Amino acid sequence: MVEVAGHSDEPSENTPPARALGPEGRQARITDLVLRRGTVSAQELAEAFGVSVMTIHRDLDELQRQGVLRKARGVATARPSGTFESNVEFRAKASVEAKRMIAQHACRHVEPGMSVLIDDSTTAAQMLPHLAALAPLTVATNYLAALVELARLRDVQVMALGGHYDVQHDSFLGSGCIDAVRSMRFDVAFVSTSAVSEGYAFHQEDKIVAVKRAMVEVAARTHLLIDHSKLTRSALHRLLPLHRFASVIVDADVPARDLAALRENDVRVEVAGRAE
Repeated sequence: MVEVAGHSDEPSENTPPARALGPEGRQARITDLVLRRGTVSAQELAEAFGVSVMTIHRDLDELQRQGVLRKARGVATARPSGTFESNVEFRAKASVEAKRMIAQHACRHVEPGMSVLIDDSTTAAQMLPHLAALAPLTVATNYLAALVELARLRDVQVMALGGHYDVQHDSFLGSGCIDAVRSMRFDVAFVSTSAVSEGYAFHQEDKIVAVKRAMVEVAARTHLLIDHSKLTRSALHRLLPLHRFASVIVDADVPARDLAALRENDVRVEVAGRAE
């Protein structure tokens, strides 16, 4: 049985009963639940909210339209697939410790005075707490949450890469963003992606691929940041061959056989948390 509360696992005095919610309130709670659990069935949601399965399906259709989740065979999920990238809120909560280790290691490639380009990945965003110690820097990104955090750092000049705002990724995409990226040159770029296979980086969405490719083009060096989960996933669109990156930075939970497979593709692999 799924328990429904506001934004926590326990109901509070101010939380209205699930049955009293209108569509917007119910959809907000469904979003919170799916992002927290990853996957929930429509039947479970119908029982939890005291409404019909058909009503839940309408809610899920609307949330899928908004890009919050996807619906398949009566199940709502925030987990990625080969054609669907997870909502940024879900990605920010996944593999957090691995992403922190990777990001901390990646900062070894940043020196004071550099111009730095960061994509809209939640892995690269974990670099932000370490950048103040490396200032002065110029840092550009298309990730809105990162722009807000960067604006608080002293001696860091922040450059916003605009374009069409995409709520699912909390970032700016499209031709406007690509034009902004291509109008500049950077010392170093840090990007991540959804999947790595057979010597290539892949992503589910071509609009994301287009922006990441532009970022690689304008940086003197680009480092690819991927946690171990990316090596067991598939995605539709081929981004770039791994040898296009100055290094591929992974966490220490990558199995030895996967490390060996990466290195077979003429790739410099750096393992966060291990001595080089």
